[in-house]
Amino acid sequence: MTVATQMQQVMSGIQSASASLKNFALQTEDQQAKQDFQQLAQNLDNAYQTLEKRNQFIQSQEPQYKQ
Repeated sequence: MTVATQMQQVMSGIQSASASLKNFALQTEDQQAKQDFQQLAQNLDNAYQTLEKRNQFIQSQEPQYKQ
């Protein structure tokens, strides 16, 4: 399994977890839980953006990882 493939799997997992947390935030009426879910989702979105930049760098430096 290539680094690019592993990165894609991690990034997909992060997107899925973020979407789940956003869904939890919409479904709960507890304001503290809503804020917690939204903050966690934002943290995951930030992590995704960081990994996306790293993934782009890997692909620019290592042509064999291009998909």
